[in-house]
Amino acid sequence: MKITQLNSASNLIEDSVNGSCVKILCDPWLEGEEYLGSWAIYPSYNFKPENFSDIDFIYISHIHPDHSSANTLSKLSKKIPVLIHNFPEKFLKNKIENLGFKTIELEHGIRIRLKNNLHVNIMAADNCDPSICGKIMGCGLSEVRFKTTQIDTMVVFDNEKQVIVNTNDCPFDIAKNTAYIIKSVYHKIDALLLGYVAASSWPHCYNLSEVEKKEEAKKKQDAKLETAKKYIELLQPKYYIPFAGRYTLCGKNAVLNPYRGEPELEDAFEWLRNNVDQEKYRGVILNNDCWIDVDTGNANKNYVPINKNEKKDYVSNTLSRKKLPYENESMPTTSEILDLIPKAYENFEKIRRKIGWVSDTMIILKTTNIDDDLIIATSCNGKGFSKISDDDIKKYEQRMIMSLDIRLLKWLLYGPDKAHWSDADLGSHLRYERVGSVYKRGLFYCWNYFCAET
Repeated sequence: MKITQLNSASNLIEDSVNGSCVKILCDPWLEGEEYLGSWAIYPSYNFKPENFSDIDFIYISHIHPDHSSANTLSKLSKKIPVLIHNFPEKFLKNKIENLGFKTIELEHGIRIRLKNNLHVNIMAADNCDPSICGKIMGCGLSEVRFKTTQIDTMVVFDNEKQVIVNTNDCPFDIAKNTAYIIKSVYHKIDALLLGYVAASSWPHCYNLSEVEKKEEAKKKQDAKLETAKKYIELLQPKYYIPFAGRYTLCGKNAVLNPYRGEPELEDAFEWLRNNVDQEKYRGVILNNDCWIDVDTGNANKNYVPINKNEKKDYVSNTLSRKKLPYENESMPTTSEILDLIPKAYENFEKIRRKIGWVSDTMIILKTTNIDDDLIIATSCNGKGFSKISDDDIKKYEQRMIMSLDIRLLKWLLYGPDKAHWSDADLGSHLRYERVGSVYKRGLFYCWNYFCAET
């Protein structure tokens, strides 16, 4: 078997038997920007769709656009079947099929043969355990309170001799039971593809000082590297290969890059080499379009680190000058926005009441690029919403302020077919200020429904 690193979470799995080769393209994002234009590829990837004309299957772990890029998928043959987990909610299935592909939904933990001797086993991050899913936003299957929020999956490929495990973005605290089961079923794991970043809007989008952002970024980075180490020690692979999470913020959000707490690939690799027993588990690092022979552990080329000065110049001179898609839109009027708010609040209230979540926190939407800021205060306890002035904000002792471009707000209010709050958050388009409030999972879960169309 052979693993070729393409870009970030995108890679190619190949297995050859008697001159017949099976190829699986995993989590394709190979060109363009994602998360409403904010995530850029660096180093750039020279995507040529014709190079992927012989792909047998596409595997997509979850719906996030850096794993299921519509721009990339639209340029691939629609004859390629797409392997996904049988999620209770059909957001990913609908997205892929709307692009013209046929999806194959696979049940949790069921190993099936794809072609020749190559098998696949897609597993939900939480091992379909309802007792786990309530811990972290974005994962879980059958929550009583938050309904279905399951997102992440991991996958096992094997050819009856060699085993490849891809953990993707699965949080260790949620996925460790699944990892235990994989280890108990497959015993010997040859190659482990594991993430080393924890992409989120924290801390760089929050009202922290520069010193605080750097401190929190370091904590975030260290915590994620420790979880990568835990995956290695639990699964005990012959080789581990850090990958995924390799993106660079662009446009006006490029200034936030130093505070994300997400290290360069080679820095993460060096940390793992220094903190993982190399005699037991050997690390392998790959440039884009380079591959490793799973049988021997040999890569076809030595890794070449990025030139950080060149990257800095490229970000400054090219990526930072990119316009975000919504910045090409005309400025909406205040009345246009206010006309959409009542329906958005109704949808927010519907899901809030359904799950029984209540909070004294006031959510305050504040636009940033019109002469007279539009400020909307929204209650999380059924007391409605109102247009307020800047002076009114301080009267709410417990508040979460979300500041954003009014053109993006219009997109978000139109609904997920235009823009999704989760993508705006992960894309670093929102600026947050918390006063008298702490992170509330329910707030962010319900706020995803604050739009006129659902």
